Amino acid sequence: MTKSPDAGRVRQALRDATMESHRRVDALFADFSLDSPQSYRAFLTAHGRAVGAIEPVARPDAPRLPLLAKDLQNLDAAMPAPLPAPANDADGYRWGLLYALEGSRLGGAMLSRQVKEGLPKAYLSAVHGKGEWLSFQRALDGAAVEGGEGWLEDAVQGALAAFALFTAAGEEARAAAHG
Repeated sequence: MTKSPDAGRVRQALRDATMESHRRVDALFADFSLDSPQSYRAFLTAHGRAVGAIEPVARPDAPRLPLLAKDLQNLDAAMPAPLPAPANDADGYRWGLLYALEGSRLGGAMLSRQVKEGLPKAYLSAVHGKGEWLSFQRALDGAAVEGGEGWLEDAVQGALAAFALFTAAGEEARAAAHG
């Protein structure tokens, strides 16, 4: 398979446009200790609130919400109510949400190694199969071409909205844990 020199062009544009929001989310969730059942439960609860709002709108091919619910159940915790769902039906916006969700799978692979032995980690371990990330990038590029003018800006807004939901859920969980 030959790699097109433009493959991942839209992913790179989204990455550049959302870098600060992404860093903020990473820093926020780095405060959670994944080897402590209580802190890990708070981490998953926060993700449940954000992913619960994003997945129904983004419609990923491989939803992880059921895996997250199962991990929470295994920690004797209920699936939390989702944050209010983003209200924008533009195709680019949906792809921006999807970009953030699919990108979080990459981070999940790294984080799953930090989860204490014996704690459930189906959600964080749900990584892309061989070639799936590249395939997603190609689909993202194709959707941008079909979407035309304004599509990329809608996608940026969708990705920023996803990061904002993760930030809100993480801050809420951190405040609840630290009073």
